[in-house]
Amino acid sequence: MESGVGTRWIHGGSAAAVAARFALGALGSDTGGSVRQPASMCGVVGIKPSYGRVSRWGLIAFASSLDQIGTFGRTVTDAARLLQVISGYDSKDSTSMPTAVPDYLSALTGDVRGLRIGVPSEYFIDGMQPAVENAIRAAIATLESLGAVIKPISLPNTAASLSVYYLVAPAEASANLARLDGVRYGPRVDSGSMWATYKATRGEGFGPEVKRRIMLGTYALSTGYYDAYYLKAQKVRTLIKQDFEHAFADVDVIAAPTGPRTAWPIGEKVNDPLQMYLEDVFTLPGSLAGIAALSLPCAFDDAQLPIGLQLIGPAFGESTILRAAYAYEQASGLSNKTPMLDK
Repeated sequence: MESGVGTRWIHGGSAAAVAARFALGALGSDTGGSVRQPASMCGVVGIKPSYGRVSRWGLIAFASSLDQIGTFGRTVTDAARLLQVISGYDSKDSTSMPTAVPDYLSALTGDVRGLRIGVPSEYFIDGMQPAVENAIRAAIATLESLGAVIKPISLPNTAASLSVYYLVAPAEASANLARLDGVRYGPRVDSGSMWATYKATRGEGFGPEVKRRIMLGTYALSTGYYDAYYLKAQKVRTLIKQDFEHAFADVDVIAAPTGPRTAWPIGEKVNDPLQMYLEDVFTLPGSLAGIAALSLPCAFDDAQLPIGLQLIGPAFGESTILRAAYAYEQASGLSNKTPMLDK
């Protein structure tokens, strides 16, 4: 099992399979962006539903306050149809919300007239790939041309999201993955004594990135550090959530990049975890707030690599972001375009 960044590669396989037309749709778990980022990089639609919208029964828990099951599709309609099937209350998941599930397909009208779309200044940062920023601003202009009302907004605690996530998620992962000890759950590597078997099992059962996160999380939860790190991170997380609540009092949807750049070469960032984590900067805030978000294709860079537009909605606002996504998809004509495959 590989979680976190490792899981992103597994879900990257799901996104790639949909992009390559091996599958009509696929599932993935989005903890900090592991559905939206692969969707963006593969040029498909990826939806992270609100926390509690989809049951997590059967999912190996990584970060319990963040994990959500999402869907991939080649079009907004496909991803919405799959989300419709898996949404709803499940008594086997204590975080599942008994909230009525609307008909998502009925939201796909193509009409966004009067829809208020917020554009957060904090999501356009120094160091972004110019092609990404240009594509996102052009996509927002397209939505405006369709009748949406564009409003500049501020999400002032966005910059803290990276630090908050990489305290909360590893701490919860440390606790959740402790059960995979080869005795109760997970593979077992017999090595003579109890402690040798335990060490060998844990050593072989997790990849380098998961080990790194378990160690970070264990440290953050250790005596003398819990209040300074984990508890403080949870308090700042509340501020991030409040930023979105204030924003959604004035707008219906938030439009932003899914990631700061397009896909990079395999292995380029493996030995630089910090650079890898920085790629999460635009997907983490929505995960920490537990709200709905999706990524859909909006352009291609000079290397013909896909660029993803992220649409973020309030909790249980999946219908609203699907409405905006479908309207943009129909206007852009990018549905089912795959330049890398079509050469």
